[in-house]
Amino acid sequence: MFETLKNAWKIQDLRNKMLFTLAIILIFRFGAVAVPVPYLDPAAMQNMINGGGNLLGFINILSGGAFERATLFALGISPYITASIVIQLLTVAIPALERMAKEGEDGRKKINKITRYSTLGLGVLQAIAYYVMLRNENAVKYVSGFSGVFAAVVIVGSFTLGGLIVMWLGERIDEKGIGNGISMMLFSGIVSRGPHVIAMMYQYLKIGDQYYFFVPAIIALFVVVIGFIVLMTQAERRIPVTYAKRVVGRKMYGGQSTHIPIKVNMSGVMPIIFASSLLAIPGTIKAFVDPQATGFWGKLLGVFDYNKPVYAILYFLLIIAFNYFYVAIQYNPLEMANNLRRNNGAIPGIRPGKPTSDFIAKVISKVTLVGAIFLGLIAILPIALGAIAKMNIALGGTTIIIVVGVALDFVRQLESQMMMRHYKGFLE
Repeated sequence: MFETLKNAWKIQDLRNKMLFTLAIILIFRFGAVAVPVPYLDPAAMQNMINGGGNLLGFINILSGGAFERATLFALGISPYITASIVIQLLTVAIPALERMAKEGEDGRKKINKITRYSTLGLGVLQAIAYYVMLRNENAVKYVSGFSGVFAAVVIVGSFTLGGLIVMWLGERIDEKGIGNGISMMLFSGIVSRGPHVIAMMYQYLKIGDQYYFFVPAIIALFVVVIGFIVLMTQAERRIPVTYAKRVVGRKMYGGQSTHIPIKVNMSGVMPIIFASSLLAIPGTIKAFVDPQATGFWGKLLGVFDYNKPVYAILYFLLIIAFNYFYVAIQYNPLEMANNLRRNNGAIPGIRPGKPTSDFIAKVISKVTLVGAIFLGLIAILPIALGAIAKMNIALGGTTIIIVVGVALDFVRQLESQMMMRHYKGFLE
């Protein structure tokens, strides 16, 4: 990885792209740290997040701590991520969007435009919902009269504008930088919390007792987990395919053997994001209505707290379910079998048509199960460790998968860029 970065830095074009990406990330971090939103009390917002069990903690992690600081980029990229997921799901359900997705570059531009407008709408709704929650938790300094109305407009407008600026910054990275823009925003926000995690581990060491064992053990375990994530992210099941020879005009095509790669972690972190968002709803409702802790609703909503066993079990099962759902909308075995038949391709030992479709579906189902269990175990690992060691594991499995996946994708894009330029030092 470091050798790839070193070689890429020697190429002026790639160096300019990396510097541009770094500049955009610095702008994002500046807005997340040093541009406060008026009329908000950061101390009250930190108390809400420290309560745990609600969506705000997840949003705060994705925004790199911007939410607890009550800054401009408090919403981070969550509106854009939600809009992208919704449009992606609707592309499968709505024929007009599906046709648009198959129109190539023009269709992609139209879908991106729809996603931007959806981001604006979701950003406004999300900002209003957070304003109501913050007002109920006494995190807003003015809540009555004209001052209250003006404060509401400023807070909602600032949150929405911040979400749109983050989306625009991510698109600039896609256009002129290296890597996926939104992923780089996520990466920078999560990595920025590294010093906070180190300080927290140091505080546990100062306490002493059992933490002298647990802190080094957790650090060593997370190093092993990172290696395991890299292995599983790059792992794939290859379905062999052979193409028959055919004559077109005066040329002969086909006759070669290849494979269809089926990645073990086909869905990335999307199932974890879906499951986290769904399980965060009870905690968010709890923050809205503030029920009595000893009452029926207080006990019911308390079952879904982050540190309860029920949360971990439901989290694991939902990740498996969403993993199958996400893979089902991404891969169509019947379409894959028809494409093989049209191109005179076949899987050795499998008849064309429905047998091929059934075989591909069976392979995808098995690989999906392995990938789903992998995601589920990584996601609940910090919860289990926190319960055993009585510690607050700040960086969860979701964030580790995001960081590792984005780093691998960034290096992969650098390597492909250097190969396009026939960089001799890289090919040696």
